Amino acid sequence: MKTKTLAFIGGGNMASALIKGLIEDGIPPQNILVAEPDDQRREQLAASFGVRTVDDNSLAANEADILILAVKPQVLKAVATALAPALNRKKPLCLSIAAGIRHASLQAWLGEDIPLVRVMPNTPAMLGAGASGLYAPASVGDDQRSEAEHIMRATGIAVWLDDESQMDALTAVSGSGPAYFFLFMEAMENSARKLGLPDKTAHLLVLQTALGAARMAMESATELEDLRRSVTSPGGTTEKALDSFREHELEKLVDKALTAARDRSIEMSTAMGED
Repeated sequence: MKTKTLAFIGGGNMASALIKGLIEDGIPPQNILVAEPDDQRREQLAASFGVRTVDDNSLAANEADILILAVKPQVLKAVATALAPALNRKKPLCLSIAAGIRHASLQAWLGEDIPLVRVMPNTPAMLGAGASGLYAPASVGDDQRSEAEHIMRATGIAVWLDDESQMDALTAVSGSGPAYFFLFMEAMENSARKLGLPDKTAHLLVLQTALGAARMAMESATELEDLRRSVTSPGGTTEKALDSFREHELEKLVDKALTAARDRSIEMSTAMGED
């Protein structure tokens, strides 16, 4: 990896997060090339990371050993088809982090012989705390899979999916998931204020409690159910709150919400791949 040229098509927030993580992981900045049409953004990337930048996607594609497509889904078809001639000369490993574009559509736009990995990251990747799902067909070799995983692990955890249909479920869980936790934290914060806590105190307590709970779950081999029980004394305050959640069918509400997100992901993927 340290001797290969990694080219990014698009220099937005997710690309920046990956670049930052890769450099911290030992990839030389001079081995990273970013194609970005915005002059100011190119200057920012060069100044912040020491990477090379160009305003022409084809220039980046011609140098790429590994190409990361980091553009908005709405423009990906036009970008990919324009890049196809250059990519088919060199056939670099390609990663797409554009949400909702299925592998078959990407492959048709880029060329059938291009080794291609579809990736779904999430926004905490910008803090190095991301969760990414990866899918590739059997035609993508073990070494290429390892390289794709290495790239995505620069911003957090990376998990492989056996079937591309699981990408819609992953989108519902980790792709959209940060917003669910933000909403729950908002609700806790608002309730804490109503119970009499000052705004700043309520805010800090909610955020630190969420962080602490996540760390306990990540750093412990204990199941979530057992962790919940460990802080729930019979007849105590926690049990009373959890009883209220169950009375209002929180588990069913969460299941409905994730199913709705999964179904919408399927609809969007179908629509975006139609052209």
